[in-house]
Amino acid sequence: MSKLWIKICGITQNSDAITAAELGADAIGLVFYAGSPRAVQANEVNNLLINVLGKIKTVALFVDPSREEVESVLETGVIDFLQFHGAESEQFCHSFGKPYLKALHVRNVQSVSQGSDKYKSAEYLLLDSYSVEQPGGTGTSFDWSIGKKIVQNSNQKVVIAGGLKPENIKEVVNEINPFGVDVSSGVELSPGLKDTEKLKKFIEGARSV
Repeated sequence: MSKLWIKICGITQNSDAITAAELGADAIGLVFYAGSPRAVQANEVNNLLINVLGKIKTVALFVDPSREEVESVLETGVIDFLQFHGAESEQFCHSFGKPYLKALHVRNVQSVSQGSDKYKSAEYLLLDSYSVEQPGGTGTSFDWSIGKKIVQNSNQKVVIAGGLKPENIKEVVNEINPFGVDVSSGVELSPGLKDTEKLKKFIEGARSV
């Protein structure tokens, strides 16, 4: 069985969280960014995690949040990791006493390398597609050869996101050999509503490599 770390992001329903856990995902992502169609609120967290606590890790995703926004989510007591997708400083990301993922939007090898140097305290580096319009969940992929070079040259755990789906996950894992993968729109029926069959095929495909 593959040890690949698999995160299903953009969870908005308890049923999808349960499905992800049952299918063997390692983590689910909850989006606390009002500009996302997959956004949830801190007061929804406990209901979203019914029957999955202890079975799967929970990641809280933010984009340039205030300290109060992050702390209000952490007060739920059920968040395992933080994920930052904006221009947050390393000091800010590291200041909450939780392991964190820092998203770097891929343009070229140099930009990602410079970004990774700024976040040495990150538990994981998450490579995502660059977009002017939105910070993540674009459903588009980046040049995987860049991801491969970053994985080969980085001492940190690298997670690949952006444009992943059941049809390409084997190729991505074979090509890049990352620590983990992160999928959102590629396993959806519509934003925030996951497709069980796509989830199953994605996780099986990722684990089969």
